[in-house]
Amino acid sequence: MTRRSWVDSTLRLPVYGSTPHFASPWVGFAVVSPSVGSAVVSPILTRVPSPTTNSVAPALKEWAAIVHALLEGEQIVDVRKGGLREDGRHFDVTSRRVWLYPTAEHQRAELLKPAYRHWIDLATAAPVGEPITIGGWADVTDVATISEPEHLDALASKLIWTDDYASSRLAWKRRDPLWVLVLRAHRLDEPIVVPWDEAYGGCTSWVDLGGLPPDPASRPAHPALSDVAFEGKRKGVRDALPAACWQD
Repeated sequence: MTRRSWVDSTLRLPVYGSTPHFASPWVGFAVVSPSVGSAVVSPILTRVPSPTTNSVAPALKEWAAIVHALLEGEQIVDVRKGGLREDGRHFDVTSRRVWLYPTAEHQRAELLKPAYRHWIDLATAAPVGEPITIGGWADVTDVATISEPEHLDALASKLIWTDDYASSRLAWKRRDPLWVLVLRAHRLDEPIVVPWDEAYGGCTSWVDLGGLPPDPASRPAHPALSDVAFEGKRKGVRDALPAACWQD
C-alpha cells in the first residue's frame, strides 16, 4: 500500500510570483500505523496554503537569534504553528521566497540551548516600535508537517531551541500540526532598514513589510552555506523524518 500523508489531495506550495489553484483548504492528516501498515485519519487538521497574491515577498517573523542562526548557516530549519494574530488562526506557507524579519518579541535566552544563549546579544533584533533591520532572506526548499513527539525528537539536534521549548511549540494548538520549513538563507551584502509600523507588531508569522524590493533576490547577497554544505544538511533533515511527513 502506498503511504501518503494526505487523505484526499496532495499539497502544492505556491512558487514565488505564481498563482496556482488548490483544492479544498482543509484536508485530514493521515497517520500511518506501523502495526497494520495502513493510514488512518487523525483529527489533526492542516490548512492547504492559499496562492500568494502579494507583489512583494512576505517577511517571516522569527526570533532574532533564530534568524541569526539561519544566516550563519548553523540552522536550516524553522518549526511553526502560527501566532494568535495568524490569518484564520492557522499557519500556512504563502510563498516559497521570504524576507527574514528578526524580532525581539518573545525571545528569551533561557529557551535556547546553552551554547547559543549568547546569540541573543549577537543578533540584530527589532524591538517593538523601532526600525527593523533586514539582513537576509530565504527560499523555502522543503515543507513537512509533524504531529508526533518522536518526529520532533528526530529534529532536536538541528534546532538551537531547547528541547522543552521546541516541544511546547508542538503541544500548542494540538489539533494543528507543527510545520517544518527547510530554509536556504541568503545574507544581504547591505542590510535594509525599514520603518516600524503598528501593523507589524503582535504574534503573527507573516508580515508585509513596506519599503522592501518585491523580490529579495534582486539585491546583492550570498548564501549562508555553499551548495554542498546546504545539501548535506538538507539531506539530514529529510532523512530524519518519515517520507509521509514531507509535502512533495
